[in-house]
Order: sequence, then structure tokens, then C-alpha cells
Amino acid sequence: MAVGATAVVALVGAGYGVRALTDSGSGTSATISASSTGGESNGIQVTGPPPVTGNSDEPVAAVADAVSPSVVQVEVSNGLGSGVIYDSSGLIMTNNHVVTGQSTVNVRLADGTKLSGQVVGTDPSTDIAVVRVSSDKALTAAQLSPNQPRVGQIAVAVGSPFGLTQSVTSGVVSAVNRPVDNEVGVAVNMIQTDAPINPGNSGGALANRQGQVMGINTSIFSQSGENNGIGFAIPIAQAKQVADKILNGGSLARAGLGLAGANDPSGNPGAYVREVTSGGAAAAAGIQNGDLIVSVDGTPVKSFEELRGAIASHSPGDQVTLEIVRDAKTSTVTVTLGTLSSSSSSNGSGGSSQTTPRGGN
Repeated sequence: MAVGATAVVALVGAGYGVRALTDSGSGTSATISASSTGGESNGIQVTGPPPVTGNSDEPVAAVADAVSPSVVQVEVSNGLGSGVIYDSSGLIMTNNHVVTGQSTVNVRLADGTKLSGQVVGTDPSTDIAVVRVSSDKALTAAQLSPNQPRVGQIAVAVGSPFGLTQSVTSGVVSAVNRPVDNEVGVAVNMIQTDAPINPGNSGGALANRQGQVMGINTSIFSQSGENNGIGFAIPIAQAKQVADKILNGGSLARAGLGLAGANDPSGNPGAYVREVTSGGAAAAAGIQNGDLIVSVDGTPVKSFEELRGAIASHSPGDQVTLEIVRDAKTSTVTVTLGTLSSSSSSNGSGGSSQTTPRGGN
């Protein structure tokens, strides 16, 4: 199952020390290939200074030096969060829940400079928002990781927990593709980390050993509202894709398979197809009731919630290859994804999406 929404709390700081967590060099552009740092490529273009290299005796300190200049504090009327400068022209990624209901925010740079920021737009379904600032000073854009994170690798969080700007914590990547339901019922496959993150870290950076941002911190799993070493970050490839759509006025509609499902009643890993929607994407591809979906584009799917998270990272019209088991035989099908209806929460990605334009967008 996806992590329960009642225990996942957003990381907006409602003032200093308050424990209630919810409802209250400069950027030259470069394309980094997968071979430059190893690992599976995200296929995204990245900006910022070269990545940290070598075997430093203090790797976390080296990462902090590289990442901190691009991390900002985002101040709103009812609290604060963090953000990451991802383009030196003044574009900042943060969380939707940090800036929701705001048209302008205050942005405090790493050197303490305070700027006025315009909320360009937001996407509640992925919890990503874009803020634009204008500055006479050169702004340092973060390097965005072109690679998928790996379980066990170093993870460094930079943000403003409880208003303490430029705070650095470290840990490891605890899990990847962890499905987490957000406030609008969309399961997003997150990066899980034990690097301590707290109220005010929302929208801040989760970086790898090379000083590249691999995720945008967004929530923690907690019954008490305090950090228990289980935090979640939106993978940077997905965050950047959404940010680009917000900036360019693209559609943020979520993709759907057109089916309802559950975990396999027999206990096998995979997503069990309980009901295929007539006329939907799954029906058009020949998927049937009782099929077990075990991978998406070659990535194993162990549960229905993981399937929801995997499909949520796509857009309507995308093609995905599903591996299915039917009558003990394995085969693959190609599905052209449809658009998720606002009333649906169980057809492979869950929830709905909308963009909230601000200002000149």
C-alpha cells in the first residue's frame, strides 16, 4: 500500500518551533551524460557548476559547499519552506504546499539577501511549484542529477528546518520508488531517506555525493509530527518535468491506465487487475480482468500502489510497456496512456491534477 496519508505530513514550518506541520559559480548550462557519473540516466538536462569529484575526507561538507548557494528560504504569510534555484535567470522549484494560496512570496538567498518572488504556477498532484525572482546579483543554479538514485548512497538535505536557514543534514537513500499518496490522492513514487528533514525543509534539496540535486524534499512519515528518520523527496526528473510544464503553460493532466486493482490475492508480487474500464487505455491494449502487472518499462512493480506511482510520472499519450502474467504465462503489452478523470483514484495513477497559473503565466 502507499504510505498512509494520515501519517505523512508536509514540511511547511508554521513559524519557529511550532510542531504543527500541516494546514496551518553561477548557472552555466550543460548536458551531463549518464556515462559521466555512472548509473541509470534520468535523461534530463542539468544546469550549474561541475559536480563534486574525488574522494573527499569530508564528502558531506563538499556537497554542502556545492549545493547550499542554490538553496533558498521561501517565506509565506503563514509559515516558511525552502526552494532550489534551478535556473540562474531566477527560477526556483519548491513545493505546492509551501506556496498554495499565495501569488507572491519572500525569498531569502543563501547570503541573506531578501527578494520578492512571484508564484508562476503550481501542480498539486506532484506538489511542485515554480517561483521567479529577479536579482542584480548573479544567482547560482543547482546541478540536477541526471541519474536515478540508488539505495544506500549518501543523501544530503539542505533547507530551513524551523526557520534555521542553510541547515545541512545527511543520511542515505533508504528506498526508491516508494509510493506516497499526497493531499489530492495521487500516489507519487518518492525517494525515501533517513537524512533528518523537518518543518521548513519542504521544497529544499536532497543531494547526492556529487553535489547534484536528486530530489525535492516534501514530507515525512510521522505519527507525532517529529522526524523519525523516514522522509520523502520527489525525484528531480519528475520535478523538473513538471516545472518545465508550469513555466511553458503545458498541460499537467495526469496519465491513467483505465483500470482498478489491488495487490494479488494469491500473494504474488505485482498489481492485480480487478476491473478494466471499457474504452480506456488498458482495454485498448488488451489487458483483462485477472491479469497481474509485474513491471512498467522494465522496472519491477511489486504492488498496485507501485503501479499507481509509476503511471503518475507519465503524461497522457505516453506509451509504456507493461509485463503481465496471465494464466501462468508472461507477455508484454504496449499501452498508450489516457487521461485520468478527476473522479478516479484507482485506475493506475490515482487522483487528478490541475495547474494554478500565477502572474504572467
